[in-house]
Amino acid sequence: MKSIFRLLSVTLLMAMLLSACAPAAVPVAAPETVVETKIVEVEKTVVVEVEVAAPEEDLSLCFAFQDLETEFWQAGYKAITETLASKGIKVIEVNSNEDANKQLEQVKDCIAQNVSGIMVIPVDGSIALTLISEANKAGIPIGIFNRPPQNEDGDALVVVADNRSIARQAVEYMAEQAKIQVAETGKKMTPLIMVGDLGDPNAVGRKQGFYDVIEKNPDLFNAPVEVQTKWDAAVAEAGLRDAMTANPDVDFLFTSSDFMFPLIQGVLEPLDKWKKVGEEGHVIMGGLDGDKTACGLIKDGWIEATGVQDLYFEADSLMQSILASIALDETNPDKWIPDPGFALTQGNLATRENDMWGCKLYNGK
Repeated sequence: MKSIFRLLSVTLLMAMLLSACAPAAVPVAAPETVVETKIVEVEKTVVVEVEVAAPEEDLSLCFAFQDLETEFWQAGYKAITETLASKGIKVIEVNSNEDANKQLEQVKDCIAQNVSGIMVIPVDGSIALTLISEANKAGIPIGIFNRPPQNEDGDALVVVADNRSIARQAVEYMAEQAKIQVAETGKKMTPLIMVGDLGDPNAVGRKQGFYDVIEKNPDLFNAPVEVQTKWDAAVAEAGLRDAMTANPDVDFLFTSSDFMFPLIQGVLEPLDKWKKVGEEGHVIMGGLDGDKTACGLIKDGWIEATGVQDLYFEADSLMQSILASIALDETNPDKWIPDPGFALTQGNLATRENDMWGCKLYNGK
């Protein structure tokens, strides 16, 4: 920035000297300069004007993602790549297919290509730390999308949902419905949680949010049943079948990711437990992500709630922050950008439906 303003100052001084030496009757045209001005949003409430000498077309970003199994990752991928392409920025895309070692080699290859910046959906929180370290050593800004590193070592732009709070909000609404049912029946409910891969900090936060509510309401709930899923649909389905066989009284179910709702239906339906809200035998259900499937299930009355990550805010915030760092020549920017999220429920569907990214997809918007 200082060098740009110094150059402009020298240019203006030369123009003044030339003007002073010229005959008064002959106007001197000011030298034509072209400066590209870009508005970059660094924080949600702070806007910084950055003058850059190089056009965005000269930039290249490495986008390394772990896989696109769920609607959330697919929508995030689409939002990021289409926005960067519209700016004329070259994007090097690499998919590790959930292999952490492969992702490390892919990012090292991007660094060898001297990219301007790196954006990553890491396989897990551990590999995220290694990728941050590699980028820091190379002096290349790196952004982590949605799946945070296990700790704050190293310098990175990290945008992440407050998974514990979002899960808690969804389960609190579910607990309100449980309270009504317990008051009517006099029987505690048996809760079940489908736990994500605990190597992923997102899964840890979602589990904590679930237990925050369960432990706060011992008068409503029996001891919870846990089903480990490893974020794998086949593992989740097998685990849920076994859990429902061993615990047929389960009547309160929280899934750590909405992508598991179809397999949940596949397990509960033969047991005559896939019922709409208000029907006898209905299992109170909720999840987290805010995807298209969950939107349809809430609108049609099958589930009570889902915790919503603001995908578009997360994608835009990370892109704008990394582009700002490149423009300001910040090689190792370090900032965490929180997404507070919210819960979409049967109670607020009428007013908040279109705040959820999955409902926008569901409604074709």
